[in-house]
Parts: sequence; structure tokens; C-alpha cells
Amino acid sequence: MMGSVPARGAEAKGTWKAGLATVVTTPDYSMWMAGYAARNKPSEGKVQDLHAKALALEDGQGTRFVIVTVDLIGFSRDWRDAVVKEVGARYGLRPEALLLNASHTHSGPEIRAWRATQLWDLPPEQIELCNKYAETLHVKIVDLVGRALQDLSPARLSYVHGRAGAAMNRRSQTAQGYTIFSNADGPVDHDVPVLVVSTPDGKKMRALLFGYACHNTTLDFYQFCGDYAGYAQEYIEETHPGTVALFTIGCGADQNPTPRRTLEWAKQHGRAVANGVEQGLATKPRPVRGPLRLALGEATLELSAPPSVEELKKAATSSNKYESRHAQELLKSVEAGQSRSTYPYLVQVARFGDDLSMI
Repeated sequence: MMGSVPARGAEAKGTWKAGLATVVTTPDYSMWMAGYAARNKPSEGKVQDLHAKALALEDGQGTRFVIVTVDLIGFSRDWRDAVVKEVGARYGLRPEALLLNASHTHSGPEIRAWRATQLWDLPPEQIELCNKYAETLHVKIVDLVGRALQDLSPARLSYVHGRAGAAMNRRSQTAQGYTIFSNADGPVDHDVPVLVVSTPDGKKMRALLFGYACHNTTLDFYQFCGDYAGYAQEYIEETHPGTVALFTIGCGADQNPTPRRTLEWAKQHGRAVANGVEQGLATKPRPVRGPLRLALGEATLELSAPPSVEELKKAATSSNKYESRHAQELLKSVEAGQSRSTYPYLVQVARFGDDLSMI
């Protein structure tokens, strides 16, 4: 999420530099898609290319920060750590200086082999394709960061924001507890924050980094697509030729794009978010100055206690194959004494002087 506070204080010495790079990441073969347990076959082509994009920033003191956005459901910690390690070795970029943000599209490839093995129970050839794509993406992302850093040139940064009504709260309370169902009365965040990267004179936009706090789950078919986030980027780049649009998903786990399930709705929701960016651009921008301050740490999350062995054995016989498989895997961990009670959750912060913070 991004947030702005009123600008104050003298502008940092020196000027911003910014660099950009993009790459198509659509698989050129059929493979399993991420996000929905009900899927029962590999992908069947594409309706839109998937992309990875990088925005490299450098403040007047030489501190560098690279933001990478990817049309993907998410990254495993091991995959992220490997990318961070190689980027550090090749370009001297510290871990806190690389921000990886997946759009959480459910119409992209599955790269988490552990999930494909433990939950989907995919055939060996599909597991191999997951690993193959993950390795290819690793190479592309590392190269992408390098190209963005090579592209660094003087720039001006500013901040605006608009609003979009594509999201609706997806938690509804019932007698049995909360369930996933559209809830028009639930809390919702419609803000569309936008970081504007322009030429030093401010006459030409080079990049628009924008966000929205909503699941990227309009679609559930078998074709690769960036969903509403992919269309929002496409529309923004069509409206502003020569400008790179980058999408960062916010804290939207309790929000779904609504309505869902058709390509037309994905396009309409994408248009709504793109319009939110245009709303922001119609307002007076706030200058974003340095210096950059970057931090990366872990918050320890307490996990619920696992069910008893007896409960897990019962669940393992469930007719629901996903419930059964999950219980079997958890039972193995409990019996081996390997179940964990906490999870080290990454928290990353970038502060742009007193003008803007990204968390």
C-alpha cells in the first residue's frame, strides 16, 4: 500500500533517477494454472500476455530501489530468496532494495511446486513444467532488474490518487461463522494510489506505478490473462503512449472484484481502476522528494494449534480430495514433530523523505 503525507522540509540534494524495463512472461506451452482447486486440466492458450516490469529509482545520495511487478499469483519464499541473492551478487542491490509484487492473478501459471505436489497432486510432467517456468522466470526477473538499473536517467517523482469502485467486501457473517460471499455492507478500500515518474521538466510521463486493494480474481477459465490488473495496465498504456504502467496489489484479501466470472467484467473492472488513475492525474500532484530510506524485517505471526491426530485421521478420509490431501500432509508433519506454531512474515518499507511511504 502507498500513502502520502503533506510535503515539508527542503528538497534533498541532487535529483532522482529512474529506469524502466519490461518483459513478456507468458508461458509458450500449456501448463497448470494457479489459484483454483476446481481446475482439472492445463491451460488452453491466452487472451492477454503476462508481463514483468521493473522500476528502478535512485535518490540524490545514490541509494537505489527497484520495484518489480509480475502478473502472477505469488512467489514462494525460497524462490524470492534465490532472486534476491542473485540480484545482490550481480548488481550490488541489498535485500531491502528489491520489492517483488505479484498481481495475484488467478489466470497465470503455477510456479509453487510444493503446492502442485501437496495440494493439486499433479502428474510428474506438470510438476516439471512448474519448475521449468519458475527457473525461466527467475532468469527473466534478474535480467529485468539489471536492464532497469542500466536505464537510470534524471527524473521527477510525484504522487496522486483516485478511486475505483470495482471491489466489494467478500466476507459475510452467517450462523456458522464467516463465509466468502459478496457483502455490500462490509468495509472496503477504493483508493487508487499512483506514483508518477516524469522527465525532469515534468512534461512527459515515463511511468505510472499504481495500486488497488482487491483480489485479482474476476476470471476462472483456462486461458492466461492478467485479469482486471492486466487490463488496467493495458488501458493506461494505450491512453498514455510511451508510458509504462505497473500494478501493485494492496492489502485486499477481504475484497473481490464484483461481479465476476466473465472476460467482459475483467475488462470493465480494469477500466474502472484505470479511470481511478486518470482521476488522480486530473488533480494537483504532490512532489515526492528524497532521501530514500529502506527496511526489510520479519513479523512473527502466531498460528492456530493444529487439529488433533484423531481429527486429522478423520479428515484424511474425507470425500473432498483437497480436504483429505491437506489433512494427510498436516498429519505427516504432526507425527514427525515438524508442525510449526509461528510464521516469519516479511514486512518491507520504502520511505521517500517525508512525502511518501510504501509498505
